[in-house]
Amino acid sequence: MKWVLLAFLFWLVMCAVNLRLANGVQTRLTRVLVPTLFGVTLLILWEGLVRGLSISPILLPPPSSIALRFATSLPILWGDFVQTFIKGAISGYIIGCGAAFLTAIAVDRSDFLKRGLLPIGNFVAALPIIGMAPILVMWFGFDWQSKAAVVVIMVFFPMLVNTVTGLGAQDVIQRDLMNTYGASYWQRLMKLSLPAAMPFIFNGLKICTTLALIGAIVAEFFGSPIRGMGFRISTEVGRLSLDMVWAEITVAALAGTAFYGTVALIEKAVTFWHPSQRN
Repeated sequence: MKWVLLAFLFWLVMCAVNLRLANGVQTRLTRVLVPTLFGVTLLILWEGLVRGLSISPILLPPPSSIALRFATSLPILWGDFVQTFIKGAISGYIIGCGAAFLTAIAVDRSDFLKRGLLPIGNFVAALPIIGMAPILVMWFGFDWQSKAAVVVIMVFFPMLVNTVTGLGAQDVIQRDLMNTYGASYWQRLMKLSLPAAMPFIFNGLKICTTLALIGAIVAEFFGSPIRGMGFRISTEVGRLSLDMVWAEITVAALAGTAFYGTVALIEKAVTFWHPSQRN
């Protein structure tokens, strides 16, 4: 019970500190410090509860055991990261989002595609990835190509819908002004439609960062070479090595957060003029 009491007291103290920081003057330091302290508090509370209540490491390993396994398995974790994230998720993300962007331009120019393709897209987007993943693995093989194909399907239609919505987000007055100037479709696209659609496009890109990583990991449950996050998680669960499973989850969480943050930073640089990016 000593560990439980210490963890509970630490949690009370850190909550008071966090509330004081959150309600005080907001600076760049406090915006980083508040979530950092909150995360550290949760980890210490987790450690104290697991040790104080004598929870089996098979059910829930303490953060210290996960950190130790993480530190001693860096070569394995790096190989899994490259296989799943770099080869599967990133390649599928680029192909899927790029194809969706080009298709959105075609849909924006054609009423036939807008009325015929988007309903089909909504239908395909509703297909369960659990059902599609084993089929794509059989089609494209057990290496990263099949995982990239799963990612393409997962990210294509969210990106398509966001881009099409953005391309049609201009005001009637703005479109009439471009027509008054005698602008062609491509001139209107480059000077009006695309700049106005950038917040929608980046919203789709940010949504797809999470979908890409989830799709690549899930696809590896249905067949992969002897590396990859999904392969490692399914294998280590069968061996009851939950500390390694949590280490892989940590890698996935860090990769997903970094991926989302990178896209958000690019969005801030590209759409600095948008009201959502102003202080």
